[in-house]
Amino acid sequence: MAEAYPTFLAGQRLTAALLASAQPMVARKTADTSRSSTATPTADPHLTFSVEANAVYVWQGWIKYFADPTPDLQVNFTVPTGSLGEWHQVAAGSGTTLGATAGYSVRMDSNDVTSGRNFYGTSDTDMGAVLHGTLRVGSTAGTFALQWAQASSSATATILYTDSYIWMQRIA
Repeated sequence: MAEAYPTFLAGQRLTAALLASAQPMVARKTADTSRSSTATPTADPHLTFSVEANAVYVWQGWIKYFADPTPDLQVNFTVPTGSLGEWHQVAAGSGTTLGATAGYSVRMDSNDVTSGRNFYGTSDTDMGAVLHGTLRVGSTAGTFALQWAQASSSATATILYTDSYIWMQRIA
């Protein structure tokens, strides 16, 4: 059975808040964010949502990034206590190279919403990753946020670029 939120009933009064709750939420980076010399993931200042207790969400997004091959990029999510879900990415994996003998290794594994993954970088080009998943929030409301850092600390900055985004829709 298809899921939808909220459920509109005949004769129900439509309020601005009710209509707003049916709209998808979109978080888009409005500025580049650089991080160097840190392998401790921190919430991105733009890709953050407030989520409701006992709600179910689907989400998708795209990030554009630069990561040198030494530090690479690690991505994970912060979720409210008791939340469950899965996420998947299509991103550069280990062994990605550029140039005349270019080859892209693609990482496509499915992950628990509380597990992170590393995306490969190259020293001479920007990369992109497609992300999507589900979030089932337990009895505690809170924050869903993309966290990221270098996979290994390096003085060469890793950058998450403007216009990266996550789109999130409550479905139950």
